[in-house]
Amino acid sequence: MSEEVDVDFDVIVIGGGVAGAVCAYTLAQQGREVLLIERGAEPGSKNLSGGVFYCRIMEKVFPDFVNIAPVERRITRNCVSLINQSSFVNIDYWDQRLTEPANAVTVLRVKLDAWLLEQCEEAGVTVMPGVKVDSLITEGTQIVGVRAGEDELRCHVVVAADGVNSFIAQDAGIRAKEPMKHLAVGVKSVIGLPRKVLEDRFNVRGNEGVAYAMVGDCTQGVAGGGFLYTNEESVSIGVVMRLDDLEASGLSSSDIHDHLLQHPAIAPLLEDGQLLEYGCHLTIEDGSAMSSHDLTRPGLIIIGDAAGFTLNTGLTIRGMDLAAGSALAAAGAIQKAFGVMDFSQESMDVYRSLLDASFVGKDMATYAKAPAFLERPRMYSDYGKLAADVFYGVFNHDLTPRRHLRAVGLDALKASGVKMTQIMGDVFAGIRAL
Repeated sequence: MSEEVDVDFDVIVIGGGVAGAVCAYTLAQQGREVLLIERGAEPGSKNLSGGVFYCRIMEKVFPDFVNIAPVERRITRNCVSLINQSSFVNIDYWDQRLTEPANAVTVLRVKLDAWLLEQCEEAGVTVMPGVKVDSLITEGTQIVGVRAGEDELRCHVVVAADGVNSFIAQDAGIRAKEPMKHLAVGVKSVIGLPRKVLEDRFNVRGNEGVAYAMVGDCTQGVAGGGFLYTNEESVSIGVVMRLDDLEASGLSSSDIHDHLLQHPAIAPLLEDGQLLEYGCHLTIEDGSAMSSHDLTRPGLIIIGDAAGFTLNTGLTIRGMDLAAGSALAAAGAIQKAFGVMDFSQESMDVYRSLLDASFVGKDMATYAKAPAFLERPRMYSDYGKLAADVFYGVFNHDLTPRRHLRAVGLDALKASGVKMTQIMGDVFAGIRAL
């Protein structure tokens, strides 16, 4: 049991993204005095995350979330694209079952984050924007607050939701600066298109939308991928590349981004569009390695991107739903701690047990091998060309006698230089990882 001490707030949450806002809102709803500190001058002003939100977790926090929150479109089509210099092979999946209940939506974070912080304020959270936390306040081993400039603010629990390169996690000694292999850089543009033009080009109607996951020439062979998703009257498009592989390539992230926008398969989709937003953002490449760290200290819990809760399976990229799930686990642990007024290491470690029992912990464990699988260079060069050559052999009727598909495939395989043993190894690795 902790001694009674004077505090300014029960809980201080650092970071006003999805994780921080959901945690602060939930705790305020449960009667806690919560301060949320956001470094950005405006909500979402620092955020350039991918905007496909697997949103069913939010219905637990905000009932009827997809109808009351500022979401853009409901994703009912998912396309996986193998892109080569002059060809692409798409797997295009549409399913009306993904509409009700909504499975995933596109969001523009400036709008969403502002809305989330409005909900926090209505619930009684004190929101403090434009403030940078400089350090934690520690007494013995117990974290008891934060320093921001000349101000000291005291609390029972600090929640770090301060993003990928979490200064708070480093200040607490939980982890050192992440190696480049664990991080990636994302470069994104938002291109405005009239609603009817967008819906005609992408074959969507009403509130439905499409999301593309691209690999290959979209990153010019650098480990990573491209993305494209439809908003209400705009398209978000860009690339995410592993930092160490990007550095080794000698290429510029902005040049690779521009290369994607000019690709003959992509440029017609963006034609006559207006550039509304452009920027770059550090993101997580190997969330499993980051989240395997201890995520607590006495009086401290780390959530969201700061804890490494991002998953890239090559088919989907998830972060916001995991952030929300980790926030709910943190709120649950904190409420238990207040029930006995105990904020020790043992009490904070309830967070890990709640995480491991939730979809967040289980999904992170299920896909722990995905980052290593996605390091295979054939994913970004050989397989796209091999698939295109097979289809070219099928559809190119050049007046020569037709051959069985098996012969076409074997010739394409031979020309690719990829060995059957390598394909089988990659297939089995993919099965184990995904």
